[in-house]
Amino acid sequence: MSNRNNQANKQAARERLRAERARQAKKEKVRRQLIVGGAIVAVLAIAGGIGVAFATMGGDSGSSVASGDEWGKAEKAKLVKPANSSGANGTTVVIGKSDAKNTLNLFEDPRCPGCANFEQNVGQTVEKDIKDGKYKASYHLGTFLDANLKGTGSKNALSALGAALNVSPDAFLKYKFALYSKKYHPDETGPDKFADDSYLLKVADTIPALKGNAAFQKAVKSGTYDRWALEMSDAFSAVKDVTSTPTIKLNDTVLGTDSPQGKVAPSSVAAFNSMVDKALKK
Repeated sequence: MSNRNNQANKQAARERLRAERARQAKKEKVRRQLIVGGAIVAVLAIAGGIGVAFATMGGDSGSSVASGDEWGKAEKAKLVKPANSSGANGTTVVIGKSDAKNTLNLFEDPRCPGCANFEQNVGQTVEKDIKDGKYKASYHLGTFLDANLKGTGSKNALSALGAALNVSPDAFLKYKFALYSKKYHPDETGPDKFADDSYLLKVADTIPALKGNAAFQKAVKSGTYDRWALEMSDAFSAVKDVTSTPTIKLNDTVLGTDSPQGKVAPSSVAAFNSMVDKALKK
């Protein structure tokens, strides 16, 4: 009896050791995936929030792709700007009451897990504040994670968001919220689901204004706003004082908790409201 127990204990110990080695191997694989061309995607779990810090070599925003592919062609395609955008290249996306005195600037990447965390917890509050006129919101969307994690999901999702913006500002907000939802936002180390148009359309079917919308569906499938997505990404990259996503600014004040990597965006409604109210008093 004692010998059998001893053997069982040894076997259990070996199993635990194998499990630990497998866990460490998986962890190392993820670490390697997050290091590309000297760019490190740092996942920060601070104060309950998650952020993605980025650095790129030679100013690469993630929009540079091999010639001959879809996104290589998009760089040379005619620029089609969505309705409800403004500016020379349609890269100004401001939603809210025109007379709102304050502006909330949101810097996000569609594949960013920290952005998903922020949207899942605070997104509906932001949408309500916009409707109430507490501030208008200016959206700055980048695609650097395509370069860092490989793939085209950020650019593809951004193009689809352009198609939604062309429908209406409300469709854009609701579609963006759905893409960042727990149900549909992909694991950043898993398959690049946003690279698949059919997946983006599946998510869009949860939005009444987009479900069965033939013009929207055609724009997504044909890449009508692919060039616009690249212009948006370039505009995002040109903002040099933003080094992580999500970065949330109310006017000129960055909202968040201090960390070695910079401000970590608030991950709860209470924290967000507190930071907004403090910034409005300045």
